[in-house]
Amino acid sequence: MSFGDPNPNNPYGQQPGQPQQPGYGYPQAPQGVPQQGYGYPTAPPVPGGDYGQQPGYGARPPLAGWWRRVGAVLIDYLVVGVPYGVILAVGGGIGGGAGAGVMALGVVVAIGLGLFKLYKEGTTGQFVGKKALGISLLREQDGRPLGFGMTFVRYLAHFLDGIACYIGFLWPLWDSKNQTFADKVCSTVVVRVG
Repeated sequence: MSFGDPNPNNPYGQQPGQPQQPGYGYPQAPQGVPQQGYGYPTAPPVPGGDYGQQPGYGARPPLAGWWRRVGAVLIDYLVVGVPYGVILAVGGGIGGGAGAGVMALGVVVAIGLGLFKLYKEGTTGQFVGKKALGISLLREQDGRPLGFGMTFVRYLAHFLDGIACYIGFLWPLWDSKNQTFADKVCSTVVVRVG
């Protein structure tokens, strides 16, 4: 209702008999032109989960091979594990209460590096190993990074990969999307980016 509006039930303040004016900040499309939602267009979901080219959006990056994935995991474990191991060895060498304190520091460093790894993979799709080998962890549906929470869930889901004699870690060797069981559960793919 606008000031001086003779109709108190008119919430838009339009004068009776005048054409309807669009609201502030909302431009109106010409009649007969279909309107699109706000924001950037997103790729439509792929029917049946087929990881391939989508019309109008170009080809998706190629899937990462098993050896690249294994190499990236090994590099990441070195980046997290070596500082932890060195600090534990120093703490063991010191011994006593001071050594136990240094070893506790090693645990804190390992947890901190592990959380940083999850953060980097969740926000960029890459940590040191994936970046070095030119691969990235992405959501299957739209090719975007997972976020910290889903990356954490994916790492918990790797339990499924090891449950039956670690066959889930080998599954990418013959799977059409090169996915582990954790990738399937979380709808993720690992792609080559470099």
